[in-house]
Amino acid sequence: MTLHVLCVGGEDHAMRIPFLSALRSRGFRVSAAGTGVARPFSKCGIDYHGYDFDRFGARIADRMAIGQLSQLVRDIRPDVVQTFDTKPNLLAPLAIRGTVPVVRTINGMGWVFSSAHLKALALRPVYLALQRLAARWTTATVFQNTADSRFFHRYHLLGSSPAVLIRSSGIDVGAFEAAQVQTHSISIAKLRSELGLGDSEVVLTVSRLTVQKGIPTLLEAAAIVHAVRPDVRFLLVGPRESEGPFAVDQALVDRYAPYVIALGARSDVPALLGIADVFACPTEYREGIPRVLLEAGLAGVPMVATRVPGCDDVVAENWNGHLVPQRDPRALAAAILDLLQDPGRARAMGARSIELVRREFDLNVVADGYSDLYQQLLSSGRPRDAQIPPSHDSTEHHSANFHSSKIS
Repeated sequence: MTLHVLCVGGEDHAMRIPFLSALRSRGFRVSAAGTGVARPFSKCGIDYHGYDFDRFGARIADRMAIGQLSQLVRDIRPDVVQTFDTKPNLLAPLAIRGTVPVVRTINGMGWVFSSAHLKALALRPVYLALQRLAARWTTATVFQNTADSRFFHRYHLLGSSPAVLIRSSGIDVGAFEAAQVQTHSISIAKLRSELGLGDSEVVLTVSRLTVQKGIPTLLEAAAIVHAVRPDVRFLLVGPRESEGPFAVDQALVDRYAPYVIALGARSDVPALLGIADVFACPTEYREGIPRVLLEAGLAGVPMVATRVPGCDDVVAENWNGHLVPQRDPRALAAAILDLLQDPGRARAMGARSIELVRREFDLNVVADGYSDLYQQLLSSGRPRDAQIPPSHDSTEHHSANFHSSKIS
C-alpha cells in the first residue's frame, strides 16, 4: 500500500517541494497544504490545498484555519500529517485531534521566544499552554537542533510523544551544485556589472528584512566596516514589504546607501553566493537550521553568524567562520573584517563547510530520516525515541566526527 503524507505549512511552503519530491521518490504519495500560491506545486505534480491563517495574529483566522484543516483531512484521508512552522505545528494537531498521526517539526522557536519585546514576553505563557495542548494529539516531534529539544523537555511540551532529531530540512546538494555550474556559464563578471559592484568585496545576507532577523544590527556593522574598508558592498537579499509590523523601515535601509544595496527577493542565490566574499547571518531568532547557512556552506563562502541555536549547528568558531553575540554590531563588524583582511585564510575556512553540508545536511539524509520515522510510526504506532546528544564545544563538533542527522 502506498502511504499518503500530507505536509502542512505556511506561506513559504513551496520551499518544502524538494523535500516532498524526495519523499515521493521513496514511494510515498505526497500532498501539501499551505497559505501561499499553488503554482509551484502544480508545476511539480504535487496536489496542493490552500487554507488561511494570519501569521501576525488574528484569532478568528486561526479558528477558521483549524476548521479548514479538519475538513481537508476528512476529505483526502492521509496516513500521516507532517507539519512545519510555528502556527501549523499548533493548528494541525488541534484540528485533527488524533484521527490521523501527526508529526510536527520544530524548525526554530519563532518570534515569541526570540524577541525581548513586551508583547512577545506576554505571549510566552500562552504559547507554552498551546504547545502542551497540541502535544496531546501529536504522535512524534522532530527537532532540527538539540537546544530546541532540551527546551521542549524542560518545559514538558512533548506530552507522551517521543522526540526525534533530524538536523535541518535538508538541501538538494545536486540541484544546488548544478545551479552553481549554470551560474559560471552565465558569467560572474556580468552579474557584478549588473549590480554595479565593480571590484568591490561583497558581504551577502539572505534573509527577511526584519528586526528579528538582525537587519538593524547588520546595518550598523556595515557602517563600521565601511569606515575601515570603504569599497566593501553589502547585498541584502530578501522580502521586506510582506513582513508587516516586523519589517525594517525602508528609510533605515536607504540611510546606508550606497554601500548597502537591498535587492529584494531573488531567485539567483547560487549566483549571488558566487560573488560573495563573506556571508553574514545576523539573526536574533532561535533558528532550526537556517537553510541560507547550508547554501553558503555548500558554496564554500566563509560565514559570520550569531551564536544562537541552529546557527551554531553549522558554523564553528574559527573553523568555517565566526560566531558573534546577538545585537552586537561591533562584534559583527570585527568578524567580517577579520575574514576580509585575510582572504586566503577565509577561503580555507569556507572550503571546510562544503563536505560538512554534503555529509550531514544533504536532502537525501533528511528524507531517509523522515521515511524511516513514518514507517516506524505506521508499523508500530510509535517511533523510537531519538538519542539527543548533550551540548558540546562547536569546534570539536565540526572538525571531529559530526554525528549524522538520522533518528536513533
